[in-house]
Amino acid sequence: MLAERIPSIMPDLSFEEAMSITQIYSLVGKTNKNGLITKRPFRRPHHTITEKALIGGGRIPKPGEISLAHLGVLYLDEFLEFNKSMIDVLRIPMEDKKVQISRNGITSVFPCNFMAVASMNPCQCGYFGSNKRKCTCTTLQRKLYISKLSGPIKDRFDIQISVFPVEYSKVKQEKMENSKTIKSRVDKARRIQLERYKKENIFSNSDLTPKLIEKYCKISKESEKIIKASFEKLNLSMRGYYKILKVARTIADLSEADNIEKMHIIEAIQFKTNNNLE
Repeated sequence: MLAERIPSIMPDLSFEEAMSITQIYSLVGKTNKNGLITKRPFRRPHHTITEKALIGGGRIPKPGEISLAHLGVLYLDEFLEFNKSMIDVLRIPMEDKKVQISRNGITSVFPCNFMAVASMNPCQCGYFGSNKRKCTCTTLQRKLYISKLSGPIKDRFDIQISVFPVEYSKVKQEKMENSKTIKSRVDKARRIQLERYKKENIFSNSDLTPKLIEKYCKISKESEKIIKASFEKLNLSMRGYYKILKVARTIADLSEADNIEKMHIIEAIQFKTNNNLE
């Protein structure tokens, strides 16, 4: 339910973005009657999907689901039910934001700058870590199940959180923000980023390169100590380190803060490591 609502809080498409998406969909004959696609795509491939359908291919190469999700959301439900090789094949496209397909001497490059969202159970029975029901999986069963999630693919997700069942009393009592309210906050943060990066030929924090991270994600010595301790204790990679800084920069933007503060770093670290898969 949360994943399906992500497009509703994402910034509106620019004309250039709409054109890029429309061009991809025209290659597979999926343009709408109005011609230009003006809504961010939400793609939800089933775990039984073939590699060709996911990545793209064919005698005459055509874009797959990862390209049809370009500038939108690729939602992978029951992530560990996907074939392990299928999961690992996502690594390069998620990093490069494009996929290159070669068939019969023809090489095609399709964009795939998507937001990857995946959901999964902590074990096969689904109750590991629950305080409501006891997990029935053996340690070996759980290790085999979790082993599909390799370190490199896990490292490519900026935010990792554990979600527990909500009690009925909280459903009735708590008032949630609607998408319109959240989107207004997101739009404001995006405008801040567009202004900040107008001379860099990028549009958002997610596009920051390591060199630009050093320029735009400066932190205090106290924050540096916190992230250093987390880096060593949690055995983070350089990719993980940079992702924490980019998420912290985004948290600061959402708070309309000029600088990345200690609390933004701490929150970003929690988002990167707050899961019960270890």
